[in-house]
Amino acid sequence: MSEDSKKSVANVMWGGRFSQSPSALMEAINASIDFDKRMAFQDIEGSIAHCMMLIASDIISKEDGESILNGLYQIRKEIEDGEFIFKKSLEDIHMNIEGRLREIIGDAAGRLHTARSRNDQVALDIRLWIRDAHDRTAEQITKLIKALLDKAEKNTDTVMPGFTHLQSAQPVTFGHHLMAYVEMFGRDLTRVRDSRTRLNESPLGACALAGTSFPISRHMTALALGFDGPTRNSLDSVADRDALLEFMSLASICAMHLSRLAEEITLWMTPQFNFIKLPDRWTTGSSIMPQKRNPDAAELVRGKTGRVIGSLVSLLTTMKGLPLTYSKDMQEDKERVFDAADTIEIVLAAMTGMIEDIQPVPERMAAAAGAGFATATDLADWLVRELNIPFRDAHHITGHLVAEAEKQGCDLSDLPLEVMQKADSRITDAVYGVLTVAASVHSRTSFGGTSPKRVAEQVAYWREKI
Repeated sequence: MSEDSKKSVANVMWGGRFSQSPSALMEAINASIDFDKRMAFQDIEGSIAHCMMLIASDIISKEDGESILNGLYQIRKEIEDGEFIFKKSLEDIHMNIEGRLREIIGDAAGRLHTARSRNDQVALDIRLWIRDAHDRTAEQITKLIKALLDKAEKNTDTVMPGFTHLQSAQPVTFGHHLMAYVEMFGRDLTRVRDSRTRLNESPLGACALAGTSFPISRHMTALALGFDGPTRNSLDSVADRDALLEFMSLASICAMHLSRLAEEITLWMTPQFNFIKLPDRWTTGSSIMPQKRNPDAAELVRGKTGRVIGSLVSLLTTMKGLPLTYSKDMQEDKERVFDAADTIEIVLAAMTGMIEDIQPVPERMAAAAGAGFATATDLADWLVRELNIPFRDAHHITGHLVAEAEKQGCDLSDLPLEVMQKADSRITDAVYGVLTVAASVHSRTSFGGTSPKRVAEQVAYWREKI
């Protein structure tokens, strides 16, 4: 077969993009530099610590070590200045940096990889990167919680309806509603902190999978890189991606919380609710309907939740069938975790901005809070408390009065006393004191309840805790 014929066959087999040979396809599927270059600074940081340890352990000469360090500092500066050329032919960030180091200092560059493998090197780099991602996420969750606290503190007595099944249930306050999300994001924050503590062990020195015969000090490199210590099993060190999975798990839960809040913002902005206003910077108009103010930022927060959850499922699926230790499948971890981290950061920032800018419409919230016989439970509680009626009986009496109010087309508070007394003759006009929305809200004084006093207490608690 002629060379032209061979090329023609290759084109058919591999498609138009891979016109040279199967090696072009292998390069495309194997190379990771397009995405793992994001770990460039972590790779250099790890190499600096490794080199210093090699010098201190007399594994390489001080002269070679200093040459390597100076070369690494130069490469870091080139990357910072945008002058570094990333080459796909060198496959990944590790080989790109090592290749450039050899260009700068010559053969001494080859000594840097003594007592190290790309297996523990990449495990270290991604662990350093995900540790930084934990710190960024913790900072952003904290900012969101503070924004919620500020808004809740200003609305401890802004009455709104509470819902179950998206049906009016009992009156609550806007501040209390926002504090429910403080609780959610507070749990997210503890998950971030717990995960960061767990991941803070260094895999560097595990080498390919079995450790090394060189007299290295893994404790020295761990300390230099800010870890609590080295990992304790060389096999697990290169095979483990739990830190990434745990980050994406906590990010998925956080994104779910964000999505729930985003859904409420979307509902609250509809004319049917009209509970809140958002400024133009968080909304868009319509190309055909001039009256529209679409809550696109909230909708995108809700929509991007699927990306975070999808990234978690993707990596779980990748890892589920891998025997110890390293397999090339694990290269698929980075794009997923990078995307999840980028997404959770942007949606946290967007939600923080929206919460800061939300303006409630108190009169609309208050009107809706009294709809749907929202004080019915207060009536039942009054019957129990004042007339010593068993709650189940009080529930039945209240249900009867709700039906009567429906029939008359009025609220419970508008029912005449004689109508109330037909349901139970012991009812007095004192009952009307509990049938207002304000009275209902202020009466919920149990710990964690919606009364303005309790909401203010929880705001103070969380301010101190944060």
